[in-house]
Amino acid sequence: MRRYKTVLFDLDGTLIDSIRLILDSYHHTFAIHGLPPCEDDVLLRGVGTPLKAQLAGFADDPEAVLAMIETYRAYNLAHHDACVRPYPGAVSCVRSLAEAGVKIAVVTSKNRHSTLRGLDVAGLSDVFSILVCADDVTNPKPHKEPVDLALAQLGARPEEAIFVGDSLHDMHAGRSAGVATGAALWGPMSRAHLAPSEPSHWLEKPEDIVPLVLG
Repeated sequence: MRRYKTVLFDLDGTLIDSIRLILDSYHHTFAIHGLPPCEDDVLLRGVGTPLKAQLAGFADDPEAVLAMIETYRAYNLAHHDACVRPYPGAVSCVRSLAEAGVKIAVVTSKNRHSTLRGLDVAGLSDVFSILVCADDVTNPKPHKEPVDLALAQLGARPEEAIFVGDSLHDMHAGRSAGVATGAALWGPMSRAHLAPSEPSHWLEKPEDIVPLVLG
């Protein structure tokens, strides 16, 4: 008997290894806009929330924030395909679940265009029919709205679902929505960082998801 009938996946740091590109995009943006350098660990805390919300913490002027977003996205997209790769085991994990009839979706704080590009580079664009992106919700992660929306679109029950992600934002969103949470330890965040969110499961590698879900 299956333990979970539905698996929701975060994207960056969970399915695709894009973290170095994200950090380099921030560093480039700060340099172009004359902002002081920021440590990687500080920037990592915001990964998993929308870009606008992250950059708003570094500029008071809304126009300046919009200009920074443009700079960030231009750099990120220019380097995207050369720098982004699926995590080892992620593609086979997702395809195994889909082939077994498990309901799957991506729940991310990226916009839809960037999400589709990341899935395409990873070789996963044909697997996911349900994507919940930053432009689909009013309240992004760590609010539960993205998780609720994904469940609704899948016709899934929260008690039969698990949300797999690499950040505290993912864990909090999942817990608030009443789904189980799986902490992806192959991403940029350590067990110590994620421990306060008390995830339902610790996952060392993507391959751990399949036996957990299918039983």
